[in-house]
Amino acid sequence: MLAGAGLAFAHAVTGATVAGPVLAAAAGGHSLPDTAAPAPAPVTTSARPAPNPVLPFNAKLTSDDIPVPGGGVRSGACSGALVAPQWVVTAGHCFHDLKDARIGGRPPYTMSVTVGRLKDTDPGGYTSEVVDVRQSPVNDLAVAKLATPIDDIVPVALATSRPSIGKQLQFAGWGSLSATVLGPSDHLKRGRFTVSGIGQATLEAQPVGRRTVENGPCPEDSGGPFFVSDDDRTATLVAIVNTGPPCPQPGPETIARVDVVADWIREQTG
Repeated sequence: MLAGAGLAFAHAVTGATVAGPVLAAAAGGHSLPDTAAPAPAPVTTSARPAPNPVLPFNAKLTSDDIPVPGGGVRSGACSGALVAPQWVVTAGHCFHDLKDARIGGRPPYTMSVTVGRLKDTDPGGYTSEVVDVRQSPVNDLAVAKLATPIDDIVPVALATSRPSIGKQLQFAGWGSLSATVLGPSDHLKRGRFTVSGIGQATLEAQPVGRRTVENGPCPEDSGGPFFVSDDDRTATLVAIVNTGPPCPQPGPETIARVDVVADWIREQTG
């Protein structure tokens, strides 16, 4: 398992239950007095709350039944972004076997994905389960297929060219708020970084200003998006969290480039 921000331990969460129609009770079999029938009670319905309009593409991944060597299970979590109606992108190491080797296909544990919220208590958004995983052939990145598509959130666009040194990126993730007490945040964390190094399939990114657990990747932030956005609603995905220094210590994040796998992502999710 990678150190720093690449770790993935957490508590599982569940999605909000959507209220359905209120149905009138059926009348009994006994005859009624010869009086005018009362007016029927109105049937009410509850519309599904809309996703939060701010960064609605962000994704929180959680599991509470990840097998461990010797038997038993543990919890785990990662972050990600919606890249197609039925697919999210995250770190490849979020899906692994007992030896922490990255794996594809249907994961051997339940991974729930919540999209379209800024905090756990938001009434809107969607929760689905991962049913298939495809691992990138060149970096620590994977795309995960959801059991049901999400049609009213605009997926992120994919960067198609190498970013320049000094390019400013936004970060978002659901990782831990502590370097020692692990467990995902109950709200989306956000921060700003600049590209400080360029590798063949990865980037290095330095935080803008003083780094804290609220504005930089920590455990459970693996897969969190590094992106550019003009409106805080739509975005172009440039990279995702892989690993970095123990939070909230200074130092560069190592993030997986999206431009080098953009065509591959489209092939998997199209």
